[in-house]
Amino acid sequence: MPIIQLIGIFIVSKQNNLFLIGLMGAGKTTVGKQLAKQLGKTFYDADHVIEERTGVKVAVIFDLEGEAGFRKRETAVIDELTQLDNIVLATGGGAVLLAENRTALQNNGYVIYLRASVNDLWKRMRNDKQRPLLQNVDIHAKLDQLYQERHPIYTEIANCIVDTGKQPATVLINQIKKTYKEL
Repeated sequence: MPIIQLIGIFIVSKQNNLFLIGLMGAGKTTVGKQLAKQLGKTFYDADHVIEERTGVKVAVIFDLEGEAGFRKRETAVIDELTQLDNIVLATGGGAVLLAENRTALQNNGYVIYLRASVNDLWKRMRNDKQRPLLQNVDIHAKLDQLYQERHPIYTEIANCIVDTGKQPATVLINQIKKTYKEL
């Protein structure tokens, strides 16, 4: 639920921030960029911000610092970005694993879970060589494991769930905009 804070005599709502969560390959960046453009908001991709600041790809951070090191960087970026106003933020798939990230997302905007089936994710990701968690593993089995672990968390913190399936991004964006405007 969005938090409304009373500041003096003005009510400030972070409801104008939209945060996209979901597994890798669900379409958070693709949908987020187009959604931000249509709504006149600034788009951020947490992973891209981390890459810009470090000068290296997420995979390199995983290699050098491990997942724990990456998650520490991710938490700092999410904390910073969720304090901004009038944004669309695509989070990394594992951002919801840490309680402080979940709190920052829930308290500062409208959380949208882009839900995709494991089979759809596998079709999108089976040839992807950039995702650190999908290296040297059975990709379908790994995606299934991640879905089983993360789906309950995504569902718990989401204000809205949008099934991605085989729908084009424009259909998903229209669904999100309809839900968002009903608030």
